[in-house]
Amino acid sequence: MNRNELITNIKRKKSFLCIGLDTDIKKIPQHLLKEEDPVFAFNKAIIDATANDCIAYKPNLAFYESGGLKGWISLEKTVKYIRANYPDQFLIADAKRGDIGNTSAMYARTFFEELDFDALTVAPYMGEDSVTPFLSYEGKWVILLALTSNKGSYDFQLTEDGEKERLFEKVLRISQKWGNDENMMYVVGATQGKMFEDIRNAAPGHFLLVPGIGAQGGSLDEVCRYGMNDACGLIVNSSRAILYAGKTEDFAEKAGMEANSVRKEMEYHLSAKGIL
Repeated sequence: MNRNELITNIKRKKSFLCIGLDTDIKKIPQHLLKEEDPVFAFNKAIIDATANDCIAYKPNLAFYESGGLKGWISLEKTVKYIRANYPDQFLIADAKRGDIGNTSAMYARTFFEELDFDALTVAPYMGEDSVTPFLSYEGKWVILLALTSNKGSYDFQLTEDGEKERLFEKVLRISQKWGNDENMMYVVGATQGKMFEDIRNAAPGHFLLVPGIGAQGGSLDEVCRYGMNDACGLIVNSSRAILYAGKTEDFAEKAGMEANSVRKEMEYHLSAKGIL
């Protein structure tokens, strides 16, 4: 999916909501455990209930890898189901890969060829040659970690060098030599609030993947106030608050209600910005 298609979908759906499919078999409703593939059964129901209100899904690979081969099968079935039934969805593999060039090339083949994701989260620490193999796929996106929402982000990401440039700012500045706003996004945690102004000063036109609203306490109002640009420029993720809004047989209905509530709030912000 290219940039124009993504922007068109945001306007059409009046939404920039991404739903994180962080499916924990220990948290899904008990009645699903008798299904042949409980994780896929849960995902399918969530997707059917929420697809009209979101523009993206983001499976977190750790939740599938923890299930071994069965987890990978559930992931593949989930991706194929979305592709077959909701082809307008932007699919993000939250895998945080990044290694020496030939290894990154294999990761890129895994997620872009075998699993057909649109985008992949990538760690920038190993530098240019660890990132560029992902950028060789036309129509695919790298989503580079920039400023995350966890408290440990202060350990490295906000440290300054002798020129008073913070590490996350250096990541933004240097990485824009590798890619552009047609194939690279950045992860910025919703809990960073006013820091989005600094992000936008460094990367005014890029899309930002923003985790951290809902269960992690990030403010959608702040994200939109400081991070939205004229093309929206945001894909805001919610995982637990939507996935586990209900804990019994009506879990999918409750998830749909929560997703619709977030979408309506997003519609307000899009209209206020003059995007709709």
